[in-house]
Amino acid sequence: MAHVCHRVDYLAGFCCPVGGLVAGKPRVLCHENEIYLSNGTEFVYVYDQEGKVLKAVYRCPDQVWHVELLPQPRQLYILCAHSGIYCVALEQQSRLPEQTDGDSQESEHPSGVFPVDSDACIFPDSSLCMFTLLNTFVITLSQAHGKWWMKLHELPRPEQEESPPYRQVSEVGFCPGPPPAAQGDGPPSRFLPVLCCASSPGTAGSGEGPWCSGGFVLEEPLFSLLFGIDAAMLESPMILCGFPDGQLCSVPLKALSSSPAADGCHDVSSRDPPVKILHHLEEPIVFIGALRTERRAAEEEEEEEEEEAEDEPLFGAAGCDCVVAVGHYGKMVAVKADQRQEATVPELREYSLRGPILCAACGSGSRMYYSTHSDISAVDLDWVGESSDPEDAESPAGVLPPVLSPASLSICSVVALSLSSRASEGESELLALSAKGRLMTCDLCSPEDADVELTPAEIGRRIKELLSGIGNTSERVSFLKKAVDQKNRALASLNQVMNVSAALLSSQEGQKPIACTVTANWSCLLLRDAVTISCLLENCSEYSLEQGWTLCVQLLASPCALEEESADSATTFTFPIDQLLPGNKRELTLPLGSAADAKLDLPLTISCALYYSLRDILGSGSDSSEALDDLLPDDSPILSPDREGICLPLSECTIDMLQCLRFESSPPGPDASPPAAALPAPPDPVETFLKASGEQTEPGEPKAAGEGSLPPSAASIRVSSELLKAALKTSGSDVPLSCATLRWLLAENAGAEALSSGEVASVRGAAPDGGEVQLLVREVAMNDLSPAGPIQAVEIFMESPSLADMCRMHHAVIRRIQALVLEQAAQGSGPPDLRMQYLRQIQANHEMLLKEAQSLRDRPPLGEEGAVTAEKLLHVYRQLRNPSLVLL
Repeated sequence: MAHVCHRVDYLAGFCCPVGGLVAGKPRVLCHENEIYLSNGTEFVYVYDQEGKVLKAVYRCPDQVWHVELLPQPRQLYILCAHSGIYCVALEQQSRLPEQTDGDSQESEHPSGVFPVDSDACIFPDSSLCMFTLLNTFVITLSQAHGKWWMKLHELPRPEQEESPPYRQVSEVGFCPGPPPAAQGDGPPSRFLPVLCCASSPGTAGSGEGPWCSGGFVLEEPLFSLLFGIDAAMLESPMILCGFPDGQLCSVPLKALSSSPAADGCHDVSSRDPPVKILHHLEEPIVFIGALRTERRAAEEEEEEEEEEAEDEPLFGAAGCDCVVAVGHYGKMVAVKADQRQEATVPELREYSLRGPILCAACGSGSRMYYSTHSDISAVDLDWVGESSDPEDAESPAGVLPPVLSPASLSICSVVALSLSSRASEGESELLALSAKGRLMTCDLCSPEDADVELTPAEIGRRIKELLSGIGNTSERVSFLKKAVDQKNRALASLNQVMNVSAALLSSQEGQKPIACTVTANWSCLLLRDAVTISCLLENCSEYSLEQGWTLCVQLLASPCALEEESADSATTFTFPIDQLLPGNKRELTLPLGSAADAKLDLPLTISCALYYSLRDILGSGSDSSEALDDLLPDDSPILSPDREGICLPLSECTIDMLQCLRFESSPPGPDASPPAAALPAPPDPVETFLKASGEQTEPGEPKAAGEGSLPPSAASIRVSSELLKAALKTSGSDVPLSCATLRWLLAENAGAEALSSGEVASVRGAAPDGGEVQLLVREVAMNDLSPAGPIQAVEIFMESPSLADMCRMHHAVIRRIQALVLEQAAQGSGPPDLRMQYLRQIQANHEMLLKEAQSLRDRPPLGEEGAVTAEKLLHVYRQLRNPSLVLL
């Protein structure tokens, strides 16, 4: 099509939410010199275009979805989300003080607004989605109970002051299909239906034509071809409905307004509903309009019949001969009457435009304007075939152009369009509202106007317009380049994330291509010895871990059995990964605790995982959640609990007392006495002096009974020698079974590597809190369990002055033996014959010890008697921890 000449002027700026305005809700209307604007918030603005001042601001109770203007009397009808339609009389508006231009409306809460009270709600209905005005009627569209409902209301007349102001005449229910991404009742969240009115030339001539915005007059024979001969004979205005599922339907107004029941309202849906489905776009419809494509032919007819034109209806000469419907994703359908020799047939042609389309508007001629995120484009549907041969008149070329050639206006991010005509000046004007809340006008001129000789002042103005257009184009190109680069980076990052996720998920059973190994060590931190864990992240895959990945290490401490009301406590450490190439490793160290710090709750469950936040890719706007839902389903195994990223578990292990023991550098020989305990870090001299001073100041204070004389806490576990030989596979080895068992228990301790060089059956070490711990392994014989003879067993003896350290040591040994027993039990080996009477006697003895321990715990510890009770209780616990049983 020909180039579209235009000039852009910025009128005002209006407040908008963070992230910009969203298409579908904003609305721009123009009547005479006033512009009525809603930007998708709760505000409606009235702007004087001639004086370039803001005349009034109305604040509604909720978000505004749609606005219509009733010129006589001057009233605004406003549809608010989930509440209904409000009526505002414009005679009450006044010019706002201290505001001389629209830029003053950039504030978050403009001053001097007119609040719209609940008394102004004329149709309280939370299910309303759209409405339109036609003569003395209000047509509403709502969604409830899985159906769409169209209701017809009659506006009050001046002589009906005492009657109800708004009377519902009829309603019709029909179900064109569920809207996309909407479940249950209520309006859709993203797309609203579209309503407009189409009238025949006879209706327009009788004064019943659609004066409201969005209405148009269709000339014959297109009106009869679209809606049927019955609607044309009745001269009934037609209500066109475009639904979010893509269906384009029509309903005759007179079918809704005829023969009301006694109660004033009748249900048209009870009989055959007068709903006709015209077309299905298979995508949400965002615009319905009409064009006058045969402009030149109409002008010639008017020149030849000037005298007869005075008797013709005014709207008949200006009627439209083409109906268009536009979908959100770029599909467009145009319908026009094709007059052939035999008959007149409708021609329907579908086009594909570049989407997504945010809004559109039809001009007074054959052009339609539509907006995308990057530009406003114009398409011309005026097309004349190149062939002049009369024999080709019946060719299937049609009366619509086979393809459309959009022309750019170089205006981006427009969410609302409206076209007004200034008859006095002979220009067409396009009103646009940008996503940033800026209202602008675009003066359009036809290509014929460009050939007129220009004055020097006009030439200078054109040069300024061209320079301004160059600047706008450069800004738009920069914006598009930045958006494309951002999308390319996001797609590359998303592709890399999906490759890493697929590699890890496909190797759940075997060796993972990306692994994290955790070990416990002793290190010197700030002149203090402390237990640390080392996390070795190794990338054996063919993909690189780029910036955006984070290694998460969670430390989960088990509840302490020695403390009441203790609960699990978890701490998570995060380590950003800048880059980890294939085949590379990275080691990270975490401190767990030292002898001078608070006690370390063992065992610790350590979980390692890789996390990638998709907010960096999808953005932080309100639509990012919906985009993430489209990208990953709710039951995706890699979706993080907060639904904001991808979480890939790597490993999970347990750190216990056996892994955190600290030994001397040289282990003892097989016949040597047990080594001395490794001393903890030297105490603070100040604390030592204060303790010594406290003891010297109170030399006569007696010590509590039993203090300082309690024996160390001890426990033992006996395991069958056959079970250990089968599990450790030491049948053909010269290493004693006791030494092999000790090596197995301390296999995960990095400081016990020296045990593999000698035959060592006992060790002494230091716990993380500095307490002494002894571990002794020896072979014993159990003579009373089996009638067949003694059972050879290995006894694991644990001893420590600290009860807590002994319990943690006992828990660590039990955890390893449980895993060993479960592994051997799966092989189906059975135990030998046992003396049941002896086992029952041991059970009875244990029950008596438990009762005695319970009675001792119930006694209140008072004075010296309390110390004796505590000593007895420890003695009972010592007997319970040394049963005369063996694990077979």
